[in-house]
Amino acid sequence: MSVGLLTSVALAAGAAQAAGGHAVAAKPFILTEHLPILIVVIPLLAAALTAMLRNGRVAWAISLAVSWILPILAVMLILQVEEKGIISYALGGWAPPVGIEYRVDIVNAFVLLIVSVVGAIAMPYALRTVELDIDEPQRAWFYAIYLLALTGLLGMTITGDAFNIFVFMEVSSLAMYVMIAMGRDRRALIAAYQYLIMGTIGATFYVIGVGFLYVVTGSLNMADIALRIGPAFAESSPPVMAALAFIVVGISLKLALFPLHVWLPNAYAFAPKFATVFLAATATKVAVYILLRFYFSIFGSAISLTDLPITEMLLILSIAAMFIASVMAIYEDNIERMLAFSSVAQIGYITLGIALANKSGVAGSVVHLMNHAAMKAALFAAIGAILYRVGTARMSELGGIGRTMPLTMAAFVIGGLSIIGVPGTAGFISKWYLGVGAIEHGWWVVAFLIVASSLISIIYIGRFVEVAYFQPVSEASEKGSDPPFSMMLSIVVFTALTIYLGLDTAWSGQLAEKVAAVLVGGLAQ
Repeated sequence: MSVGLLTSVALAAGAAQAAGGHAVAAKPFILTEHLPILIVVIPLLAAALTAMLRNGRVAWAISLAVSWILPILAVMLILQVEEKGIISYALGGWAPPVGIEYRVDIVNAFVLLIVSVVGAIAMPYALRTVELDIDEPQRAWFYAIYLLALTGLLGMTITGDAFNIFVFMEVSSLAMYVMIAMGRDRRALIAAYQYLIMGTIGATFYVIGVGFLYVVTGSLNMADIALRIGPAFAESSPPVMAALAFIVVGISLKLALFPLHVWLPNAYAFAPKFATVFLAATATKVAVYILLRFYFSIFGSAISLTDLPITEMLLILSIAAMFIASVMAIYEDNIERMLAFSSVAQIGYITLGIALANKSGVAGSVVHLMNHAAMKAALFAAIGAILYRVGTARMSELGGIGRTMPLTMAAFVIGGLSIIGVPGTAGFISKWYLGVGAIEHGWWVVAFLIVASSLISIIYIGRFVEVAYFQPVSEASEKGSDPPFSMMLSIVVFTALTIYLGLDTAWSGQLAEKVAAVLVGGLAQ
């Protein structure tokens, strides 16, 4: 499917959904009652608008305005959920579970906030980096693709329909493939192709799993499936178990769970700088949300997860990711690939909390969605700034870069300390929750492994810090200086968030605990 056709189909679907939502409401338009559809339709319509433009700066301004509106809508949704409970928004004139439903609870409201805030903070960074990475005739098109990716991620998060997740998954994935392929390095095409192959396999596995669920439950509405899956499992357990296997493997490909991560390092290393920052902080987080939703809210409500071998498999693969990916990062000279392998390791921490399946462990996974988004965005944005000024991300060529780009490297150091899990940074809070969850589960060895794997990250972060501050200034580093204000603004905000989320957990920690309570509270015993 061509991207142009994708835009047309998505626009038509969005318009139909918006009309359907209005028909169900059957009363004057009230903004707060239509937040679930607005958070998807606004970036979708903006994507269509920017695709028709020829001026990259105007397209950026539209993307900036949309990206700054979405966090406001996300916060309003969280406040509504906390005040009124679950929000159900019917589409197409058919009441759920027959029609498509956008269903918002504290779980996906939290993820909507992460995705929208990352987009809002990253957009100033896009202004200069897109002008460097993308030729003028393609810049407006690039922003249209970004808005489509944002639409797909938000749609995956907010929809309550299992097949609708697949539709939005394809919208976001196709947009991401294009964003990566637009990188100036010719290897970006290979990276996009690798991602396309692995992403297609993942999406196919997912939709096969959904097909099994439909056969045994007769429904695509996730809340309805959760109610029906218990009797269905009792009467026809093999198809339900097959659905679980297909969905978990499919989503694991999307979230780059070790060893299904092979697409990720090159995708992050060769994509345009802004695309790397945005995708590293959002794409895998939404995939983790889908795994959380199916694992706990659907399958976990009918099947005792402790009786399934998938728990042990998740535990083993998570620990393998924490250690093997961290060791692979040590031997990388390309800092972007080093951070990509670090992301694979951090995903291992997230899935470890899922395997623990208790409140503290799941809270660690959930809070790490936000914390990792902030710190990895700060790190990739800092490396992007170095690339912008110096033109290389090879550690061996960046001796003394800390002296010529002091603010940028300070942001990298803070992000690196958070990756390690130093107290006072966001990464420490995540690992604290995970450690508590492991101890509560009686897995003292796992708690020790969390600490041990964190020590490995000292090596690869420390390697670059040593090169940046303790080696003579190299020929490449002599050209360095801190980036323009628009780029530095995003770097500073992401870095400040990394510190804030490590010092004040009154909001993020409590919200993560509420999310974990909802997910764990419905588990079958």
